[in-house]
Amino acid sequence: MKNLKKLQKITLLLVVMIVAFSCSDDDDNVMMETRNIVEIAQATPQLSTLVSALTKYPSLVNTLSAPGTFTVFAPDNDAFAALLPVIGQTSIDDIPESVLENILQYHVHAAAAVESVAITAGLLPMVNGENATITVNNGVFIDNAQVTTADVLASNGVVHIIDNVIVPPSMLPIVGTIVAPAYFNKNFTTLIAAVVNADTDILSLLLSDGPGGNGLTLFAPTNDAFAAAGITDVNGVDAVLAYHVIDGTVLAADLPMTAGSAAEIPTLGGNFYLSNAGGSVNINGKTQVVATDILGSNGVVHVINRTLLPPTQTINEIVGGFASGNPAEFSLLAAALSRAGLADFFDGDGPYTVFAPTDQAFIDAGLELSVINSTPPATVAAILTHHVVKPNVYVFSTDLLDGNVTMLNDQDVTISVSALTVQDAAGTTPPAGLVSSLLNVHATNGVVHVINKVLLPN
Repeated sequence: MKNLKKLQKITLLLVVMIVAFSCSDDDDNVMMETRNIVEIAQATPQLSTLVSALTKYPSLVNTLSAPGTFTVFAPDNDAFAALLPVIGQTSIDDIPESVLENILQYHVHAAAAVESVAITAGLLPMVNGENATITVNNGVFIDNAQVTTADVLASNGVVHIIDNVIVPPSMLPIVGTIVAPAYFNKNFTTLIAAVVNADTDILSLLLSDGPGGNGLTLFAPTNDAFAAAGITDVNGVDAVLAYHVIDGTVLAADLPMTAGSAAEIPTLGGNFYLSNAGGSVNINGKTQVVATDILGSNGVVHVINRTLLPPTQTINEIVGGFASGNPAEFSLLAAALSRAGLADFFDGDGPYTVFAPTDQAFIDAGLELSVINSTPPATVAAILTHHVVKPNVYVFSTDLLDGNVTMLNDQDVTISVSALTVQDAAGTTPPAGLVSSLLNVHATNGVVHVINKVLLPN
């Protein structure tokens, strides 16, 4: 019996020693984690998208690899996949680096390594300078994300894996709206810079449902579109931005079809003119719509390849500006208008579509200044009215069709789109050529196409 009691005591002692050793060993494992936060993330397959994003920012990687007391709320791969369609993107590589860096910094608290047992409801300051909201209710939540795996300890802090990417409060109003596809895409940074530099009413407008309450349609220029329009300074372009916005949601299928002339489309910054004959959709003759129907919570976005510039001068003012320039151009056209008693004609409402001969075209036709001034005004007027399309419409180069067009003098010219020529009623050979670099000069009361010969009536 005594031997049995001794054996029981020895057995109990061994059990206590094993348990104590095991607990001590577990404590040592917790305290001896040598991997930093970045290394922990790299070793966690469900955080591979986060790791890919982090590697774009060596300074952030260095910070989270260095000694410290960081708390990182790490979105898993599914969280990033769910974010992309909400912000109108297909890859994190589409997101501007400054925007993505701001988002990543919003997932890091640097003041302390906060394990789940110490997390309390309230505001938590994040590295990007904004506060995230912590709630504890049947789980731990940070903003709209729930902690799914807590307390992944690292040598320099702790990681909590979450099921959503959290967006800084400063960005949150943009998410899902028609601004989001541009804000979260590196191909539209110039547009976003223009919006940021504009009056605050512009951004408020773009985040609203529009003056009519039926949403907005944004024709969004890419970075290359601003360059194509020659815009290098985006300060003070409020009027330009408003010229890209329609009050109302207009899908691609709702855009009017056109034939031979452009359709007038009212925007919040004036009217633009749309050509849509069943092929490409163009605006003001120079701008093409390259992507359509990107939906947002408050409307739709169509992408364009050249920024739209609202016209500021009448045709008369354009001709006069060129005529007084150095070198001068259209000085003989201005003289002919004056001789014909039409000096103020192109200050009218119009709209007018004008084929404007260069000075050299007048000289080649034998119409030097002295000849113009000695020719009867009615004769000069007959020549000039053969350069103006009779219907009061906007005919941009994208509206031109092969065939006859009646001019203001009631005689026809013949257009060849493929050859870019205009055959006058007199049958002059070769026909006048359209100067491709000087088509679609947009005025407040019409459009001018420059030609290299004078059109002569029959």
